[in-house]
Amino acid sequence: MARSSSGFVAGLTAAAVAAVGFLAYQASASAPADLSVKPPASGTAAPTTSPTGGPKKPAANPLAVPAASGTGERVVYALGDRRVWLVDARNKATRTFSVMPSTVHPTPGAYTVTSRSGSVRGSDGVQIEHVVRFATAQDVAIGFSAAVDGTTPSPDPSKKTGGIRMKRADGDALWTFAVIGAKVVVVP
Repeated sequence: MARSSSGFVAGLTAAAVAAVGFLAYQASASAPADLSVKPPASGTAAPTTSPTGGPKKPAANPLAVPAASGTGERVVYALGDRRVWLVDARNKATRTFSVMPSTVHPTPGAYTVTSRSGSVRGSDGVQIEHVVRFATAQDVAIGFSAAVDGTTPSPDPSKKTGGIRMKRADGDALWTFAVIGAKVVVVP
């Protein structure tokens, strides 16, 4: 019996040595050629792979001005992102902020600011300020505004409203930027 157990232990030892050798080979095969080179800083994006195994593109900058929004000084409103950019004549965003869309949406395209109101009551009954109107859809005027109380709640889906709400500080900036005739570009 001693002879068969020593053969068993010898077999396990040989298997363990083979496994360690295989793992050592894998480690050496994936090590960089020059170990003195420092890895990239943690702030840089390392390439990853997609579920299909191919390289995965890094995520686009969510704060970058949408490419299909034209050129020149303009307000860009991205429906899907619920975001507005104030873009200067050099195509650089001077400010960007999130918004709460209304229940009635403008069709993607280029518009101009047609009217402005300093302070009014919105179609939802909320006191608003810095109203900048640029479109009409479903017989509803569509424009940017900020609630005087500073809130940006979701609109009542049973009402047809056109107010795209933002924080008061963002409303102040848009009011200064978007005068009558200013370009507004709506993207999907």
